[in-house]
Amino acid sequence: MTAVEERRLKGLLKTAAAEVLEERQDLLRDALRESLEDMALIRAIQVGEKSPHTSRKKIFQRLERAA
Repeated sequence: MTAVEERRLKGLLKTAAAEVLEERQDLLRDALRESLEDMALIRAIQVGEKSPHTSRKKIFQRLERAA
């Protein structure tokens, strides 16, 4: 592929991507939402790894009291 063809292809891809994002804003919104949820889950896991361990029995006792 020549440099001219590469530039033309790059321009076409940019145009196509811009059109998709303009016409289907929901796709971008959904992708962004999923990314934020993933980042929050990663942070929660990291915090959980640093917190003291609790037995399964204690967890279920607290859940039963809360119900």
